[in-house]
Amino acid sequence: MIPHTLRVTLLLAVICYFIIIFYYLKRRMLELKYTLIWLVAGVVMGIMIYFPELTVRFVHLIGMQDNMNGLYIMCLAFIMMILMTLTSIASRQQMKIRVLIQEISMLEKRIRELEVDTKEGKEFRKD
Repeated sequence: MIPHTLRVTLLLAVICYFIIIFYYLKRRMLELKYTLIWLVAGVVMGIMIYFPELTVRFVHLIGMQDNMNGLYIMCLAFIMMILMTLTSIASRQQMKIRVLIQEISMLEKRIRELEVDTKEGKEFRKD
């Protein structure tokens, strides 16, 4: 199915892919919880390269005649899953940022009120 040299080249590419991911993880350029989706993608790529007959069976199972079309659809589906996951992460981060901005604004307002109270000579008391 897959020529031996192509299989070796693809396996080396997946190994380099893992090395890059672990390098970023070690340098704290990526967090572990966000790296998991990329690790899963690498494992799936490795399985598809090492066991190409599984890919062929899956393509025929979903009713496609041409293996390349099936592989293309599988890649698109996987990319969509990764994009949805990353969009979800970005949305959650945006909500957290919004809450933090609101909390900081309330604290700054409270500090300004306390500064005005102390300048006017009012006694500071805890609520």
